[in-house]
Amino acid sequence: MYRLVAYYLAWLVAVAAILSGLGVMLLDPYALLFSTGFFMALCWLSNTIFAAAFKVPVNVESAYISALILALIIAPLSGYGDLVAMGWVAVLAMASKYMLAPWGKHIFNPIAVAVVITTFAINQTASWWVGTGPMLPFVLIGGVLLVRKLRHVGMVLSFLLAATLTTLGVSLFEGSHLLNSVSALWVASPLLFFGFAILTEPLTMPPTFRMQLVYGGLVGILFAPQLHLGTFYFTPELAIVLGNLMSYVVSPKHKLVLEIKDKIHLGADLWDFVFEPNRPLAYLPGQYMEWTLGHADPDIRGNRRYFTLASSPTEKTLRLGVKFPQDLSNFKQAMLDMGRGATIVAAQLAGDFTLPHDLSQQCVLIAGGIGITPFRSMIKYALDKDERRPLTLFYAARTSAELVYTDIFAQAQQQLGLKTIYTLTDPTQVPIDWRERVGYLDANVIAAEVPDYAHSLFYLSGPNAMVLAFEATLIAMGVQHSHIRKDFFPGFA
Repeated sequence: MYRLVAYYLAWLVAVAAILSGLGVMLLDPYALLFSTGFFMALCWLSNTIFAAAFKVPVNVESAYISALILALIIAPLSGYGDLVAMGWVAVLAMASKYMLAPWGKHIFNPIAVAVVITTFAINQTASWWVGTGPMLPFVLIGGVLLVRKLRHVGMVLSFLLAATLTTLGVSLFEGSHLLNSVSALWVASPLLFFGFAILTEPLTMPPTFRMQLVYGGLVGILFAPQLHLGTFYFTPELAIVLGNLMSYVVSPKHKLVLEIKDKIHLGADLWDFVFEPNRPLAYLPGQYMEWTLGHADPDIRGNRRYFTLASSPTEKTLRLGVKFPQDLSNFKQAMLDMGRGATIVAAQLAGDFTLPHDLSQQCVLIAGGIGITPFRSMIKYALDKDERRPLTLFYAARTSAELVYTDIFAQAQQQLGLKTIYTLTDPTQVPIDWRERVGYLDANVIAAEVPDYAHSLFYLSGPNAMVLAFEATLIAMGVQHSHIRKDFFPGFA
């Protein structure tokens, strides 16, 4: 995910340099490239120093992303005297990630807070030059693809709508030309770039979808260029900093250094990792966290991953179920090599993939492969709390060796009445004593096992292709979109 954002930003810098070289934009392409290189070198160096001082794993992509954003919003170098101010904003951006993070939770977007500080301290402001007409199609096309991949479309739309309505309202109140105001907002301001690249910064946004909509709306209102208090006008960086304060209040404030307690081979290429937290963690069954593993040779996929917690909040340890395919990333190889006492950092607790408060609501859980992990968390919690719900679990795997946590589900069958349907999708590897289903799940199987499916909530977890296929199947069966929940796996493992 981080690398994807870095590619998007690098693409915009390259486009701007080309357009400037062709005379389409009034920038010096060489000054732009020099400024970009300067920001990247200084952000990398500062980030490395601060990470070593605070003894945390280095995320190189994060430093490069910050540098590229600075290159896109700070006017390119016009003289060597600018280097001091540019240096300050780069160092402050990196410092904020470590110094303004109580309990390990970031308060502010590092770029925005650095620009706010330098604006008031040394009058180094951001021009947000990327928000110009020639850059608009490139910002828009890449940004839409990016936000679609990150699955933050709702939050960005909330931001765009709030900014547009606020602009219309203020313009109407002040007697300005409405069409000109909206045109200036969408074409001659950094609105789209801000929504795609700044608003979606993962460490400072709220953890749940509803709060993300509120967050996007609040920042959108504050972003509107016409909004002011007397002679004081809000700026994009100030809008996101104020929004960050709201996000910080409603977000869990956890960053845990976890020591591995046990590593269990579940079968096939599946492993269970059991960690001992250095302090308690309050979470809901089905939520996920961002995991950072410091290792010597991170590959193109970086050193951070998102994993859903397989453990229940009733357990003292934190548990991850992880699949290790043959073509391992360097991250997963380092994870597989972890021995007793090795540590990993877990932060950014988030997710809406949780069961409803209404215990009478029928829920259908559909898992493919290692997508079973959030359901292990939910069902273990129900067992420990003796929480009786009408739950049906469909669990598909290629072979019987890939079916995991079945002891938990068997116990829930006996104690709570959990209905379980297992199926093996590879008919050539079915054990002789297999008594469950064989083949892929389809609409007929779902309708046969869950006659009242139209009134059920469906939870889908597994490979993205599987989740999308089941979503299409359920919609074709007449299940409402609002009754379908999908587990979120940002990026690739």
